[in-house]
This record gives sequence, C-alpha cells and structure tokens, in this order.
Amino acid sequence: MLPTPPAILSRTGWTTFVVALLVVCAVAPLLNLVVPAGSVFHMSDYAVALVGKIMCYAICALAMDLIWGYTGILSLGHGLFFALGGYAMGMYLMRQIGRDGNYKSALPDFMVFLDWKTLPWHWQLSDSFIATLVFIVAVPGLVAFVFGYFAFRSRIKGIYFSIITQAMTFASMLLFFRNETGFGGNNGFTDFKRILGIPIATPSMRMALFVLTGLVLLGFFLFARWLVASKFGRVLQAIRDAETRVMFSGYSPVGYKLTIWTLSAVMCGVAGALYVPQVGIINPSEMSPANSIEIAVWAAVGGRATLIGPILGAFLVNGAKSWLTVTAPEFWLYFLGALFIAVTLFLPNGVVGLVNQLKGRSK
Repeated sequence: MLPTPPAILSRTGWTTFVVALLVVCAVAPLLNLVVPAGSVFHMSDYAVALVGKIMCYAICALAMDLIWGYTGILSLGHGLFFALGGYAMGMYLMRQIGRDGNYKSALPDFMVFLDWKTLPWHWQLSDSFIATLVFIVAVPGLVAFVFGYFAFRSRIKGIYFSIITQAMTFASMLLFFRNETGFGGNNGFTDFKRILGIPIATPSMRMALFVLTGLVLLGFFLFARWLVASKFGRVLQAIRDAETRVMFSGYSPVGYKLTIWTLSAVMCGVAGALYVPQVGIINPSEMSPANSIEIAVWAAVGGRATLIGPILGAFLVNGAKSWLTVTAPEFWLYFLGALFIAVTLFLPNGVVGLVNQLKGRSK
C-alpha cells in the first residue's frame, strides 16, 4: 500500500500556483517584446526552449501522478506514450520540410536516402494538421486502452504490472529502431523547418509554442484537480488504498483503472507532440526504459497525490539535470539514483510533503 499522501496545499497555495503559471504564459512574451536582449528579465532563446521542454515533462509527471499517486498503478512505460505523440507530430513536421518547395507531396529525406518510392500506408494522412491532432490523441490512447484492457482484466498489478509496462516500451523502442518500419530508424526525425507553413526557428514561433505548452499544462492541471475532487477521483483513491473492498462495495475497478490509464497516456502523447517542435528531434531513445523511470522519479521527488508536487519535481530534477550535464555530466546518473533512494528512504511524500510537514511544525 502506498504511504498516506500529504495534505494538498491550501486554497492560497493553489491560487499562487495558477497565478504563477499565468504570469509565465502571459507576461514572459510581453517582457521579451519590450525588454532589451541584454536585460536580466529577458528570456534567451535557450531559456525559452529549456522551460518549454520542462513544461512538457511536467505534463508527463502530472499524468503519472494520476495513475500512481491517486490510483496506485506504477507505470514504467509512459515514455512510450510520450514518444508516440512526438512521432505523430514529427511525421507532420517531416512532411513540411519538402523538396523544391512542393513539401506536401515530397517524401521525407530519410526515405529518399533509403530509395523509397512511395509513402508507407501509415504516412498517408501525415500532411494534414487536423489528422495529426487526432493521431496525437488517438494513437497513445488506443495503445494504452488495448494494453490496459487485457492487463487489468487479467488482474495484473503491483510490480508485475510495472515490469510489463517496461517490457512494452523496450519492445517498442526496438521496433522503431528498424529502418523498414518507416520511422527514421535510430536517427528518427529532425531538421524540422515549418509548422502550418510558418518557420519554426523564429523567436515568435518559439515563444508561441512556449505559451501554448504553458496553457496546456495549466489546463491539464485544472482538469486533474477537478477530476480527483469528483466522485470518480474518490473511487480511484479507494482503489489505491483497498481495491478488494471497492469490489465488495459494488464498483468494478477495471473500468476506473482503464479510464485513468488511457487518459494519462493521452496527456503524455500531447506532451510529446508539444516537445518535438521545441526540441527539434524525436528518435527511439525517447522510448528507453530509463526515460519512463525518470517520469516516476519526478512524481516521487515532488510528492505523489498532490498534483503540484510532480510538476515541481519535474522542474527541480530537470533543472538539476540541465546544470549537472554541463558542469559534471559523468555524475548525473549517480545523482539521479542517489536522489531516488534518498526520497524513498527519507522523503516518502516528496518535497511537497516536507513543506507541509515543516508548516505543521511551525504552527
């Protein structure tokens, strides 16, 4: 059984967090328009890309909190859903590169290199932005639904479920590494040029993607807050704490678990789609089991069953990663492992739990 989750922050804490996100989303672009490039208040292109990327990770951490913190399902395969959403967006962006200006009918560069003559069947609608939006939601959702249907009906749970999800993402990574699957092999997709006909590399487009990512994170956060406070959310927490008792009370845990599992996969897919144009690359390494484990680390560090905690954990861990991989890259993995062990032993409720504990002592 999971440890008792820490109390969710007060109403003032929620308001502060929402206002902070709105400030980042709305004020930062305005500041960049009026503040000179040399000012400390001006966000550089690197800062915009870094914070935008971490906000995508924060969406994944929030999705992990819904299934792990509130439902008690530890997934070690959510990197797959993140990558599937990223590949759906990457396929569209690759069709936008084009050759000789006729980008809607051209083959992607890697297909030309491999001497392919026609597009594979699964690329046929990749030049449509509307179809891409549908695929970003439908592909991760469908994969999660099919996997979850058989897993939950078979009553696979606990460490066995975690191992199976890790095996699923590892097998998918090996599949996407193969050139004949039509996903770019080990190089994946990169060198994107435009989105909706607009160049991606311009500061205005980068800032627009940054703002969109922040608004999506805010929307998912408010939706998750409403969801866990509803009857559906209370049943999820009851399943986490005593699934057998929930069954005896007349509820079928399978439907609830399958719904939240699929929803969390869709959230990761949307995060992956926002990640790709900002980072500029997507390849099978995004499906590596280590990436999925990192998502769980973000949720654990911030604090499970708090909603705010996993978002905070994503920023703290990835901020440390950004700094350490520059100053001492050889120590990053050791630091990550030590951090996870320390949180497990000394901070089972994460950073948010520690803050709540300190606040309780000060009263």
